[in-house]
Amino acid sequence: MDSYLRIGKAKDIEKIGDRIIYRIFEILPGLLSWGALVLVVILSKFRPLWVSIFIVIFVIYWLFKTAYFSLHLWGGYKKMAGFEKKDWLSKVKQIEGWKDICHLVIIPMYRESYQVVRDGFKSLVETNYPNEKMIVVLACEEKTRGEVEETARKIEKEFGSRFFKFMVTWHPAGLEGEIAGKGSNETWSARKAKEEIIDKLKIPYEKIIFSSFDADTCVYPEYFSCVSYHYLTTEKPTRTSFQPVPLFTNNMWDAPVISKIFSFSSTFWHTMNQERPDKLVTFSSHSMSFKALVEVGFKQTNVVSDDSRIFWQCFFKYDGDYKAEPLYYPVSMDSNVSSSIFKTLLNIYKQQKRWAYGAGDIPYFLFGCLKNNKIPFKKKISLGFEIIEGHFSWATASIMIFLLGWLPLVLGGIDFSQTIVSYSLPKVISRVMTVSMIGLVSSVYLSFMLLPPRPPDYGKWKYLVFAFGWLAFPFMMIFFGSLPALDAQTRLMTGRYMGFWATEKFRKA
Repeated sequence: MDSYLRIGKAKDIEKIGDRIIYRIFEILPGLLSWGALVLVVILSKFRPLWVSIFIVIFVIYWLFKTAYFSLHLWGGYKKMAGFEKKDWLSKVKQIEGWKDICHLVIIPMYRESYQVVRDGFKSLVETNYPNEKMIVVLACEEKTRGEVEETARKIEKEFGSRFFKFMVTWHPAGLEGEIAGKGSNETWSARKAKEEIIDKLKIPYEKIIFSSFDADTCVYPEYFSCVSYHYLTTEKPTRTSFQPVPLFTNNMWDAPVISKIFSFSSTFWHTMNQERPDKLVTFSSHSMSFKALVEVGFKQTNVVSDDSRIFWQCFFKYDGDYKAEPLYYPVSMDSNVSSSIFKTLLNIYKQQKRWAYGAGDIPYFLFGCLKNNKIPFKKKISLGFEIIEGHFSWATASIMIFLLGWLPLVLGGIDFSQTIVSYSLPKVISRVMTVSMIGLVSSVYLSFMLLPPRPPDYGKWKYLVFAFGWLAFPFMMIFFGSLPALDAQTRLMTGRYMGFWATEKFRKA
């Protein structure tokens, strides 16, 4: 029985024993994060020497981790630059049967403007892959019909005839057991496309590549050729997801400095992860086999982080025989921009919290490991450590680095303040963190290389503001990294489950 594949939260489980186990797993991420933070405060008071030794080891560990990440980041960037230069259409045309491949592209829309949606569709028709091999669905929400119906009508009029098939779907509001959001909307439209187009035309599911995009996603010219090539050449195409590199650059020059920096930090994280395919999980815009999507029962409609959850659904459905393959090829999306700096900062926090709510994958993964005995134990341990450590570090690392350098000095008392360790601790941490700034300088340099062309009416001084803005990144990570992650984990821990928050897509006129 694989009913556990559809679990969204502990309350979804009828069997009381399983529900208790799942609830314990939901508590775990927040318990680990809060437990660690509370413990270091207590130990700074009563065992300042222990904390001092720990923080020295911790910052050295982060120095090596920063170096490790930086090497992978540059390796991923170089491969991405190389992939952009390749003629993927010519490569895929050399493979027998490439003409049989069809692409199903679903673009969920909420309240996005016509300009945002049109830019995405324009990028689709401008790819070098034959448009007549594409089924495109504009997935709209019934509850916002009065606001977006005109946009949908204009998109259909301008682009509907450019593809093999095009359809607009309207996802009903208030369906039982659903969390209103991208995943539930996408699942509704995917089922409609299956029933009304794919099954009627009897297109084999294994010949269809399904792409899940956001409303603001713009594909690069070779994207569909690139993903088709990888689909046709990978060993098990129906057991593989394909993950491009997300660049948040569509409206980059309209974004305030803090939004630019967080956009690039997200890009860098996902670029680095391309170099660790054994740890790679799907995020935001991605592609996969439609056959796998159907066999797993489509995306869950009762979770917030559906883009990563679909990977874990397939992972357990196929007993661990599922992977995410790095494409090293970019797609672009919007940076977080709103009508005012205050609202932009608020939206950054909300977006980070929604992403951090991916900690809900931890109980799903742990519970799935208990239920599925066919997955190798070594793989369970490796992936389990990765997902738990990742969310734990997200919530605690920047706070601990900031606090622990001075907390033992403040709370440790007079006796500790007169020791050599107390005198040396700030100097040691300062020197280690100074060396680790090399990774930050590397990020600044790479972010300049990825910046889109500067509009003529934007002064060159903005480059300088952007560069110096990176100096505040460590402090930003406390308020817009650790705190929203702690917020998300606390909600999961206390059972105050989150709903889906749609990131505002704002473009300056």
